Amino acid sequence: MAPAAALRSTAPVMETKADLVPLAEELNPLVGFYDPIGLSDMDLWGKGEEATIGWLRHAEIKHGRIAMFGFVGYIVQANGVHWPWNLNLEGTSFADISAVGFPESQWDALPTVAKLQIFGAIGLLEYFGEGGAGTLDKHYMKGGKPGYYPPLKGSETIPHPVPFNLFDPFGLSKSKTAEQKAKGLITEINNGRLAMIGIMGFVASSKAPGTVPALTGIIPAYEGQPMAPFSAVDSSLPFVPGMLDLFKSGSFPGF
Repeated sequence: MAPAAALRSTAPVMETKADLVPLAEELNPLVGFYDPIGLSDMDLWGKGEEATIGWLRHAEIKHGRIAMFGFVGYIVQANGVHWPWNLNLEGTSFADISAVGFPESQWDALPTVAKLQIFGAIGLLEYFGEGGAGTLDKHYMKGGKPGYYPPLKGSETIPHPVPFNLFDPFGLSKSKTAEQKAKGLITEINNGRLAMIGIMGFVASSKAPGTVPALTGIIPAYEGQPMAPFSAVDSSLPFVPGMLDLFKSGSFPGF
């Protein structure tokens, strides 16, 4: 592994666009550095080049991780795999949700309270991940390591005891060398990029059948709005009816 990659895994520093070029070569020597819309030349929120690169690097790693979960989860749910118990005290079961169809329809069928709980949990994880509870020594836009998520288990800054860490809950990476961790990060970024393409391929095929030829006839058409966090079943929430009306009126192109 190149020394620069090993350095990133042990002593993160403020990166610049120049640091992205060798990283891109490690990720994919055939493509190399590819930034057609000039994201790496932006100055986000006037924070400067190094903070912007830190934000972009962290965003890619985080979205790649979520996409890997989403890609596998979509396949599992699309094949009817579900938990064997009830979802709530009212008697709605995971089997009931699974029976409505593919993942997009399953999300629409979830009770509104369940969706709010999911968003609430995501919000807490984001809060801790951004150092909101003093969980970070350095933010990724201020010299912290892109992709780093603070430990939750045994943390003195989190009021509720947590049995596992979000990242590496079983401690499988603690015995790895810095070089192995650097190599693993390269693999993770590449897998995350593929997963982002994969999950969006699933969504595109469901919303516009035929756009992904390999999935034609496999993923059924979806009549809802895949980019809307809530659906008609959540119309009791503020702003949701207006949001759905905007989609229906064509104010959001493509939907």
